[in-house]
Amino acid sequence: MQILRAANHRRMPWKNGGGETVEVAASPQGATLGDFDWRVSMATVAFDGPFSIFPGIDRTLSILSGSGMTLEIDGHEPVLLAQQSPPFAFAADIAVTAQLIAGPITDLNVMTRRDAFMHKVERLHIERSWSGSLPAAISLVLCHEGEAAFELAEESGMIYAGDVLMIEAHCRAALTLAGAATCYLISITAI
Repeated sequence: MQILRAANHRRMPWKNGGGETVEVAASPQGATLGDFDWRVSMATVAFDGPFSIFPGIDRTLSILSGSGMTLEIDGHEPVLLAQQSPPFAFAADIAVTAQLIAGPITDLNVMTRRDAFMHKVERLHIERSWSGSLPAAISLVLCHEGEAAFELAEESGMIYAGDVLMIEAHCRAALTLAGAATCYLISITAI
């Protein structure tokens, strides 16, 4: 288990050069935007425009702040995403254009290589406590707002806004989160 503190997340340009992303975690360690197996990042979108294309990648997008945006996905009806929308999964290797609703947004991106991994993203609103099992090979808990105390097997601690708790496969114990927070539970499994 690791705690990835917000202050240590890596900043880098978007693949298409249109903005900046904050990389929370990626595998393998040191992977580039062209050769990762999986990647979790946050980005501020300040202008309308196309998404970067990632061949062979599946993506899930969640709106963390701002009014939201409409995604125009090649061959599909436009999709409106806002903070209250559930995480939205789509292929990252087709043409997607974003139109902001009213000003910049910040989003959470989870991406996995389609032929090797799959992922799931859930939003957790913790008012007092939450407890659940972690069946995935890798689980990440992003504390988006607030703060949460965690307990997992013999370990405990705190995560604050922007921090990520990363739990490896060897730990199958139940995770408990306590406090007042909005978190995202990201499960990554090898196929």
